[in-house]
Amino acid sequence: MLISKKLVFGIAFVVLAGLLTLGFQKGWIGKRATQSSSLKTNGPVSIELSDGDIAIAQKMTMTQGLPVSGTLKAVRSAMVKARVAGELVLLEVREGDAVKMGQIVARVDNTEYLARQSQNKQQAEAARAQVEVAQRQFDNNNALVNQGFISKTALDTSISNLNGAKASYQAALSTLDVATKALDDSVLKAPLNGFVSQRFAQPGERVAPEARIIEIVDLSQLELEATLTSAQAMNVKLGQIAKLNVEGTHEEVSAKVLRINPSTQTGSRSVLIYLGLQSHPMLRQGVFVQGSLGTQKVQAIVVPLESVRSDKPMPYVQAIRDDKVMHIQVELGAKGEANGQAVMALKEIEEGALLLAPSAGAVRDGTLVTRAPKTPKTTTGAKP
Repeated sequence: MLISKKLVFGIAFVVLAGLLTLGFQKGWIGKRATQSSSLKTNGPVSIELSDGDIAIAQKMTMTQGLPVSGTLKAVRSAMVKARVAGELVLLEVREGDAVKMGQIVARVDNTEYLARQSQNKQQAEAARAQVEVAQRQFDNNNALVNQGFISKTALDTSISNLNGAKASYQAALSTLDVATKALDDSVLKAPLNGFVSQRFAQPGERVAPEARIIEIVDLSQLELEATLTSAQAMNVKLGQIAKLNVEGTHEEVSAKVLRINPSTQTGSRSVLIYLGLQSHPMLRQGVFVQGSLGTQKVQAIVVPLESVRSDKPMPYVQAIRDDKVMHIQVELGAKGEANGQAVMALKEIEEGALLLAPSAGAVRDGTLVTRAPKTPKTTTGAKP
């Protein structure tokens, strides 16, 4: 019985193997998968492009620029410091407040300085009285010497006393001036028109001489200090215009080259240039800006900068030739700006060549392309 079961299983296995072999030979197995695979691979890949997906290489006048960036600072700013020691009894301005030149912004307690001024006034009055006494004595002795009643030595003594009294009076007046100056210094005034940017003290605090009270900045003119290499600075001229973008916004502002440092920086050998900006609602001291400084204009065949792709080992552009996308390797050329757009000059591309615009993205080499039909314009309200 056991032998008969093994025999049955063996016969069944042989029959099954024969059926599988016959199926592969006749093509019954895998035919559908092969047909579906051939449908996927044999069909050509095609995409439809709109006018916005196509860029045209054009010969244009390109403005070449140098990248510049940095932090803005006010051309005019001032740190108001205490000039005398004492308790700060008045400080009413705060950050953001506008102040005008000569406006009182803070006061230091002047009780001590007022008393010193009064003391020095009295000392000056006493010295003036001594001068008057010495003057009368000199006048009397001078008359007596002329009449021969006293000797010349007594007159010389009177002259010395008079000169000493005058010197003491002048010293007292100088001391009075110092006391008056200290009294005036207890009142702090704004040295320029501007806005309070920082406040370093509070009323009631005791401040020392040279202690910082507030900082004032004038935003009517701002300046950017940009660093360039020596080679880049060779092409920079006074009056050239830079287009700058303010960090965090899409606004663009203009700046003009005002000064060029005649010396290079120690160590880096870089050159500092200074660009001036006019007042703008968005501009503040300390704002970071970056942009391009136009240095020269050249004519070249240019394409949009973002049309030059770098996702392969060599940079390339996606050209459209014979209704196909072709990847053409290019050598990176000069960058610049034309008609408000960032462009690059390429010597491998001819004028009028069609390329994929940056909006089209990456497309496989050899892909067929078709142009989307333009939507006809309709006129509303036309009579039949």
